[in-house]
Amino acid sequence: MNWSAIRTIYCKELRDSIRDRRTLISTIVVPTIIIPLLIFGAGFVMKNIVKKARSEASPVMLVGGADSPRLIAAFKANDGFRIVPVTEDYKAAVSNKQVRVAVEIPAGFDAALDAGEVPVVRILHYEGEMKSSMGRNQVDNFLERYRSEHVQTALRERGLSESLVTPFKIESKNVAPPEKVGGNAIGGFVPYMIIILCFTGAMYPAMDLTAGEKERGTMETLLCSPVNRINIVLGKFLLVLTASAATVALAIAMMGLSAFLAPIVLGGGGGAAAAAAAAKSATPMLIDPLGLVGVFAMVIPVAVLFAAVELTVALFAKSFKEAQSYVSPMMILVFLPAMMGMLPGVELSVKTALIPIMNISLVCKEMLSGVWNWSYIALIFGSSAFYAAIALAVCVRMFKREDVIFRA
Repeated sequence: MNWSAIRTIYCKELRDSIRDRRTLISTIVVPTIIIPLLIFGAGFVMKNIVKKARSEASPVMLVGGADSPRLIAAFKANDGFRIVPVTEDYKAAVSNKQVRVAVEIPAGFDAALDAGEVPVVRILHYEGEMKSSMGRNQVDNFLERYRSEHVQTALRERGLSESLVTPFKIESKNVAPPEKVGGNAIGGFVPYMIIILCFTGAMYPAMDLTAGEKERGTMETLLCSPVNRINIVLGKFLLVLTASAATVALAIAMMGLSAFLAPIVLGGGGGAAAAAAAAKSATPMLIDPLGLVGVFAMVIPVAVLFAAVELTVALFAKSFKEAQSYVSPMMILVFLPAMMGMLPGVELSVKTALIPIMNISLVCKEMLSGVWNWSYIALIFGSSAFYAAIALAVCVRMFKREDVIFRA
């Protein structure tokens, strides 16, 4: 290898890439705009949607209860409910989102309570639908309070203490620091975005430096120069790696900046995942800066892997358009393992630490939560570097094959 020749090739390709609009968009514009847009845009929209849904009175159908005026009166007196007329197919009304919930009140509910019986009230809701879930929680809390008031009244009438049914109280207190709270809330989302941007950041430079040069007719001129083939390959590879690393660095920088500004701008955690978590907890959420540095370090071998694989695949294409049809479907191979790392219950183990991409997603999620398992970090970094070395070796080998470069 001749590092002087590699540097010359690298600088030449860098100048050409800076003039390429597609490369600049994928490397600079996408991470600097998409990340803040996701955090602030999604956070702002989610916050407004949740706020609006909570401020509205929940439309509720009361099925039955004609002989239980006390319960019906209590429902109607609650400002959080808007009692709507009962339809014949009230279950369909819930599943079609016409009402948030329907409440089935058994016959003789009031009388059953007075007689000391235990009647069953059913709350019919739409599982997974946000407004229906809110309505279910509202009705559930209302019925809990109604039951508690009934119990207290019964105890007072009998001259008994309330401690008979409430012998102790339960208080919940968060002991995790804000960095761990924030890392756990959005720890799966951050590495997922980083991995996707790492791949897309290398995509256009890889296609332009291979199929693009073939299409422009400059590949033959470059190969005829008195430079060893491996130096040409490494010069191109380093440029693609630079584009991928720059994309990741910008994305992480914007992510850290957005995470710092989100509580100020949104009044709580930003992003869809953070907004949902912030709705349940008053604890402020932050991202540990050291965790972001660790994410960048762990992604470097993956950037090498992506750069080498995309260069190799794009080399088989005869035109930029053909290269797009080869490289773009590879997004699925990146998307699936990165997404699997976000799934609940998928944890780091020796087995998952050896699965490419998914291992990075898992370890980055832990680092952002403040958990530094050095044995797994070393294993994942080493395995990722090993996969990257194999991909780079294959890339160099393909560049040495004339039947691949000048494929008819």
